[in-house]
Amino acid sequence: RKCRRPRPGWTMAPPRNVVKIAIQMRDAIPQLIQLDQAKPLAAVLKEVCDAWSLTHSERYALQFADGHRRYITENDLEAEQLLGGLQSGNREGRREALRRLVLLSSDMTFAQEVISRDGLQRLGTIIEDGDDLGEVLALGLRAFMELMEHGVVSWETLSIPFVRKVVCYVNMNLMDASVQPLALRLLESVTLSSPALGQLVKSEVPLDRLLVHLQVMNQQLQTKAMALLTALLQGASQAERKHMLDYLWQRNLRQFIYKNIIHSAAPLGDEMAHHLYVLQSLTLGLLEPRMRTPLDPYSQEQREQLQALRQAAFESEGESLGTGLSADRRRSLCAREFRKLGFSNSNPGQDLERVPPGLLALDNMLYFSRHAPSAYSRFVLENSSREDKHECPFARSSIQLTVLLCELLHVGEPCSETAQDFSPMFFGQDQSFHELFCVGIQLLNKTWKEMRATQEDFNKVMQVVREQLARTLALKPTSLELFRTKVNALTYGEVLRLRQTERLHQEGTLAPPILELREKLKPELMGLIRQQRLLRLCEGTLFRKISSRRRQDKLWFCCLSPNHKVLQYGDVEEGADPPTPEGLPEQLPVADIRALLTGKDCPHVREKGSGKQNKDLCELAFSVSYDRGEEEAHLNFIAPSKREFHLWTDGLSALLGSPMGSEQTRLDLEQLLTMETKLRLLELENVPIPERPPPIPPPPTNFNFCYDCSIAEP
Repeated sequence: RKCRRPRPGWTMAPPRNVVKIAIQMRDAIPQLIQLDQAKPLAAVLKEVCDAWSLTHSERYALQFADGHRRYITENDLEAEQLLGGLQSGNREGRREALRRLVLLSSDMTFAQEVISRDGLQRLGTIIEDGDDLGEVLALGLRAFMELMEHGVVSWETLSIPFVRKVVCYVNMNLMDASVQPLALRLLESVTLSSPALGQLVKSEVPLDRLLVHLQVMNQQLQTKAMALLTALLQGASQAERKHMLDYLWQRNLRQFIYKNIIHSAAPLGDEMAHHLYVLQSLTLGLLEPRMRTPLDPYSQEQREQLQALRQAAFESEGESLGTGLSADRRRSLCAREFRKLGFSNSNPGQDLERVPPGLLALDNMLYFSRHAPSAYSRFVLENSSREDKHECPFARSSIQLTVLLCELLHVGEPCSETAQDFSPMFFGQDQSFHELFCVGIQLLNKTWKEMRATQEDFNKVMQVVREQLARTLALKPTSLELFRTKVNALTYGEVLRLRQTERLHQEGTLAPPILELREKLKPELMGLIRQQRLLRLCEGTLFRKISSRRRQDKLWFCCLSPNHKVLQYGDVEEGADPPTPEGLPEQLPVADIRALLTGKDCPHVREKGSGKQNKDLCELAFSVSYDRGEEEAHLNFIAPSKREFHLWTDGLSALLGSPMGSEQTRLDLEQLLTMETKLRLLELENVPIPERPPPIPPPPTNFNFCYDCSIAEP
């Protein structure tokens, strides 16, 4: 083929790897250059410095002029200048250097440069000296935290004198309001990352001091104090944790949380909600040893507890029948009474050998008999005297109900790193687990009678009770009384009605003509879901940063540009309004994205390992891999909720041309199909839809039925 030469006046398009950028420097005329991205960066810097007649180009760096001002190179003069400013005798100069250090330390490249120049040691000196207990100390702590959170240096390398000095700032009575939250946050990181230093913090920071911080009407200080408290509890042994929690409950921490934090006029932040969830989980975790311990047939104490349970129900009857009886007759009488109590074996210890629930079931039964004696006696006597095979076995029901409550409340499971699913009712009641059992066992007896159940229906009754409890707990009632009211209103008849509604809804959508209509509607509705997912990405979401060692409280924001071509993201401060897309410093072209990764395939999940505590992190993690030069890089996300995880992975899949296969898409499609199908069938109300299409009638005997409209009728 012949190649045409360019006509006069035509210009050749620049290569794709050449872009025009403006470079500016203080007290110099800005330059507009064509940057060849394939050229080594050192060569580009040399050309720029030569244009300004600057020597030592290796000491200069390119820095973005907007947003968070990230550096493009590793070696830069800025780090050296700022660290020099930290040693300035001028207080204002030191303050200005710290401000810029805080601003720039979020950049990984800059942070590595500062750390390599002993920046952490210089900041540590400022913190340990404590010459200025106001803004300078606060900025020093903030810069220190920013550098440490990159994970370049381990928290375990901190010195004991340094940690003790930070502890002093926490324990001081008169301290700048901006310093103590940062000091608490630093100690939380130390406690979660280093067991040895965590013990030091535990011994140096009294629980009473944390209680003082919690009672200050400063939400940020309350949150950081609660964070350190939960970190100390997580690092303690089971015995130490029980001792600490008993002391905190004696000091009325539960009542304070319920009245002044949960029911505060200010909205509850996500971080505080997480720490309340952790506190609830750790408190319920104290029940795990009893749940895992079977009854010991040789334990005198446990035998006496079983006898106390029997006597509380049959004391008067036992005394009248047991007077003057032989030992064999008395044993036979006890065995019969244990049978009446609902134990499956004449020796009740055999029923309690199963773990879970182990001794926790015995604890629940004893608590019910002692704190609700009338209800206990009524339950046992009412069912033990029945002769119509409809008696509800108290002991068997209690054992199974204890298992059910442990499953619903996740007793013994490790704490999630992101969950915020605490129950306000837990903090509104002492002995909340046992009190919940008391409500549940009476509900079980009520449901048993409503179902007119027999022993053969035991599992069916437990399924209904599970549904009643789970539905009511999901409503998050704020008190035990409100829980009791709501769960008793959810009768067996109401559960049947809900099940019937769900079944009819399912059956009504299975007729062949309906299925055919649904298939025709699917493409249009999937397009609607795709449009909604992309709009959600354009709105953006706040994500939390989670390191390999701790749950951080730093936030970053990510959104999709309106033209769907670029992902824009950057760090934001907690409590600040979501930034505009134009204010976000980082950009990732959608065209550069290689793939979407989820769960265990994500690099930030692989770094954390495969422990049980990371299961929830794995379920919320996703990453996008993209090209950065000749290397593959990743943008890692931890979704704030399962719904946000589905929305973002669907939206990113749609951008990449992949199918949206999330559970949320299935639910949304089902809901839209149901609504659209009902709208299409409104005119067919009370008209039965046949299972098969009607038969085609035979052709007419002749086709002389054409009507000529032009002929006027007489």
